[in-house]
This record gives sequence, C-alpha cells and structure tokens, in this order.
Amino acid sequence: MGDQPHPASPIPPIQRRPTPRGDRPVSETVTRTPAPPLRTRQPSATQLGLSRAAIETRMFFREKDAVIFTFSFPIVLLVIFGSIFAGDLEGTGLTVSQLYVASLIGSAAMTGFQNLGINIAGDRDDGTLKRLRGTPLPPGSYFVGKALNTLFISFLQVVILLAIGVTMFGLELPSEAGRWVTFAWVFVLGVLGSSLLGIAVSSLPRSAKSASAVISMPFVVLQFISGVFIPISELPSWLVNIASVFPLKWMCQGFRSVFLGDAGATLEIAKSYELDRVALVLGAWVIGGLVLCLMTFRWKSRRDG
Repeated sequence: MGDQPHPASPIPPIQRRPTPRGDRPVSETVTRTPAPPLRTRQPSATQLGLSRAAIETRMFFREKDAVIFTFSFPIVLLVIFGSIFAGDLEGTGLTVSQLYVASLIGSAAMTGFQNLGINIAGDRDDGTLKRLRGTPLPPGSYFVGKALNTLFISFLQVVILLAIGVTMFGLELPSEAGRWVTFAWVFVLGVLGSSLLGIAVSSLPRSAKSASAVISMPFVVLQFISGVFIPISELPSWLVNIASVFPLKWMCQGFRSVFLGDAGATLEIAKSYELDRVALVLGAWVIGGLVLCLMTFRWKSRRDG
C-alpha cells in the first residue's frame, strides 16, 4: 500500500493568548519606590528639661531617708528655736518666734545650694554626669531639671514652715497682693541664685565622700551670720558685711518684709527692708552664679582627668 497522510491530530496546537494593553507579563518584576520615612519632631531643650525635672523629683522621693531629713530638719529647728525664744519684740507687736519663721523660710529657700552641691558631686564621682554627657540630652536641660526640682522641693518646705508658723506661733499671712508678689520674686530669684551657686561649688569637693563636709559647713556659717538663727541687728558689723556679699542675708530680709510687715522694719539695721537692694543683689547672684557655672563646672571627676 502506498504512503497515506496521517490523520489530523485531535489535540489543537497551543495558542499564546495576547497580553491585553496595560497588563504586565507575569514574568515582569514590579519595582516600587519605598515611601520616605516619617519625620518625627524632636523635643525642645525646654521639654527635655521638664522631663528631667520630673525624673529628678521621682528619684528624690524614692530616697525615703533623704526626704524625711530634708523636710524634718527645718521643722525641728523652727519648733526648737520658736519654743525656746518665744518672747515679744518690744515696740513691734511681734514675737521672736515669728521672726524665726520668716528667717527660716529664707534658709529653706537656699537648701538648693547644699543639696545640689552634694548631689552633683555624687553624680560626678559615680560617673552619672559622664554618661549623661554622652547622651543626646542637652547640657542645659540637665541644669533646668535640677533647678525646677529645687524650686519644687523648696516651695514644699516653705509651705510646711508657713503652716507651722500660723498654727503654732501666731504668724499672720499677708492680705495685700503686693506682699505676695514680693514673696514670689524673692523666692524665685533666691532659689535660682543659690541653686546656681550650688552647681558651681559642686566642683570643689575631690570626691563624693568629702562633698557633705566641704559644702555643708559654709551653709551653716551663712545661716548664723545672715540673720537666720541670730537677729541681724545683734550681729557685729564685720559679720554683717561678710553676709551682705551672699544671697541668704537678702533672702531672709525679703521674706521678713513679706511676713513681718512694717512693724518688723525697725529690726533691720537700715530700719528698712531695702527691697531695691534685695532685688539687685539676688539678680546679680543669678547672673554671677551662671557665669561661675560656665567657668568651673566639670563633667568628669578629677581622677578621670
């Protein structure tokens, strides 16, 4: 038999379906440009300072023994001195106890000098300052946090002393708004000036162990010569001249003007509270304390070089 053609295959040939316009072939890789990262707003130095103040405050209240000593010490002094010397001040209608209340408020407002000087010396000695220096925290935010924490602690001390003075020693709170305004600026300028001075003297101790002795002694001496424990009019003139260089004498004088009024002005050496000089000296200490901090503050301990 001759050659015959094969019958047609029942399976049709494979047809390639055309790709519709706009569609990509399956084998084509789709490349997408990643979205740019979202930019987060960095907190300002002031915000970081407020956060640091909150941290400092929490750390302070966690140290129960430090909290008890800080608040009880001026209270014990006020109760002891106010109870022992409870006589009247002739011709003023005031008592010696009320004089002590006003003066100890000034001492309480300056505790930042002692507390900051000792605490920062400890932070420097154990390496805390060195570690903070290596973080993105601006140096100014650290000091803002310290200052705000000191303002808060000092304000609590003043409130407690006022409560004791009113309930136990008959101290009358001023009713004039102007005297409260005086209280506000004397308190703020005094706390800031003494805090800056405390930051500056924190570089004096060679170690944290010696900080308490080096810094506490000048503060105790200042209290005796600035009219806190002894009326300023009974001090020798040469001691008054030395005390006039430092802020504590003027802080106590400003607070006496608030809580003792015109009757207490006769107890002053100048027979006046000299509020203009109080503002001038306290303002000068804020500026001078800042300059001292910039010139003397060290982030590392002496053994670190």
